[in-house]
Amino acid sequence: MIRRVPRAVLAASLLAAFATSSACSREKNIVPTGILEGDKYLMDRATELVGKKKWFQAREYYRQLVDNYPQSNYRPDAKLGLGDTYLGEKSAEALVLAENEFREFLTFYPTNARADYAQYKLGMCHFQQMLAPDRDQTATKEAIAELALFVQRYPQSALLEEGRQKLRAAQNRLTESEYKVGYFYWRNKWYPGAIDRFKAVLKNDPEYPMRDAVYYYLGDSLVKMGRRAEAVPYFDRLTKEFEKSEFLDKAQLALKEQPAEPPPPVKK
Repeated sequence: MIRRVPRAVLAASLLAAFATSSACSREKNIVPTGILEGDKYLMDRATELVGKKKWFQAREYYRQLVDNYPQSNYRPDAKLGLGDTYLGEKSAEALVLAENEFREFLTFYPTNARADYAQYKLGMCHFQQMLAPDRDQTATKEAIAELALFVQRYPQSALLEEGRQKLRAAQNRLTESEYKVGYFYWRNKWYPGAIDRFKAVLKNDPEYPMRDAVYYYLGDSLVKMGRRAEAVPYFDRLTKEFEKSEFLDKAQLALKEQPAEPPPPVKK
């Protein structure tokens, strides 16, 4: 599990380390003597090392290309390559540096053909830091924001379907966090809190795949509060929207147990 570090502290320390590393890269020339297209050599070598998941070694080649060949056509791809090497490491520190690379790419090359890739990977920097539903959901919210921006801004991207899947997964994580709070209230018989939380889940994420559980516990909480008429629509939605659910039989039974509507008053 990735350990979250206070962003301000981590960013400050990594910025200093990044500056030192960049300076060393400019001083140390790793292009062999006699190579005419040094930028192409660096790009090819870095790509080869990435394929072997040798992140640190690949980064040296990408870094020198970015720092020493500012006019190279390979420079934008090398900038993305730097982000990918950090993303490949998956540590909290590396993910912060990956985010920096992808953000800088979008700042320097906003109209580049691979801007969609940078935005998607920016979302993945946060996606890889998401914690379990019962933990802090800051990274989950950041992943949702960046991936939603990707889906909105790049509808023609080849990565669109993958981006949508990751966005849905992040939304599921955040909603599950809210659902677990409601379930905790239900289990501890604090039904007013459970009702508020379950209703918020349905309002904020109407496509949540585990709506069947939300429908059932919300309906049951309303029944426990003596609000049977309000509970019926939720049990009904459960039976109509889900062909298979562990709550299906309970919902059908709850519907059968609902008292018949009282006859209208007789007019005198």
